[in-house]
Amino acid sequence: MNNPIGRFAPTPSGYLHFGSLMAALASYLDARAAGGQWLLRMEDLDPPREVPGAADAILRTLEAYGFEWDGPVLYQSQRHEAYQAVLEQWLRAGLAYACTCSRKALEGFAGVYPGLCRNAGHAWAGNAIRLRVPELRYSFEDRVQGHFAQHLGGEVGDFIVRRRDGLYAYQLAVVLDDALQGVTSVVRGADLLDSTPRQLYLQELLGLPAPQYLHVPLIIQADGHKLGKSYRSPPLQAEQAAPLLMRALRALGQQPEPTLAGEAPATLLAWARAHWNAAAIPRTATLPEAHLA
Repeated sequence: MNNPIGRFAPTPSGYLHFGSLMAALASYLDARAAGGQWLLRMEDLDPPREVPGAADAILRTLEAYGFEWDGPVLYQSQRHEAYQAVLEQWLRAGLAYACTCSRKALEGFAGVYPGLCRNAGHAWAGNAIRLRVPELRYSFEDRVQGHFAQHLGGEVGDFIVRRRDGLYAYQLAVVLDDALQGVTSVVRGADLLDSTPRQLYLQELLGLPAPQYLHVPLIIQADGHKLGKSYRSPPLQAEQAAPLLMRALRALGQQPEPTLAGEAPATLLAWARAHWNAAAIPRTATLPEAHLA
């Protein structure tokens, strides 16, 4: 691929943890090993959920762990006009519509929107906006997880692209911003695997090329919870950079030389770039934390 471009897109709803490190590391190495760019995007779409100071702390942590990104950081909070412009086009074309359904009204539908507001003609202002989906199956070949398919109408239904409170949805923002930044390869956690068919549809609707996808395994704790910001996941500490980078490399199926254990993060990353093998990543959606070396 000519001029490969990867990216890491953390959400400042908390600090980086080990699961975040795996996603950052995999995306960084995959881009750099191919001689490409690695971009950084702050997905600050949901101010009520943001932790004060988390965005700056994320940048400082990445620097402490040896990561270097190309160009300025893109903040989604500065992209609202672009998101709104696309929404208005869809609304005028009848591709999207306003929805007044509450969560209670949707109980019992197993997470698949039943189209209750599809033809209701509600006012756009002050309501959620949903995108009409086709009764089609979208599929792709993930570079780690293999073939993945999802019937949008039967398994998802019309999905929200702007919430009732006026905040834009991840699905819309990620597609527009990946296109804006020219991203050719999306490397992220397997919890976003089932978001990809919706993004493929959005790319089709907007006439955008689809990037390659690689979804790394999630780390699952002993009690079955995903290692994440919201559940007992300690934030990364600068003084733990070297051992945690080594641990993350092993979790990604790489085989760092034991002699690297005491090296600086920059040295570890240089070795990892030169030896990166995406095919060695475990072909599973989850990895038990207890099995990490």
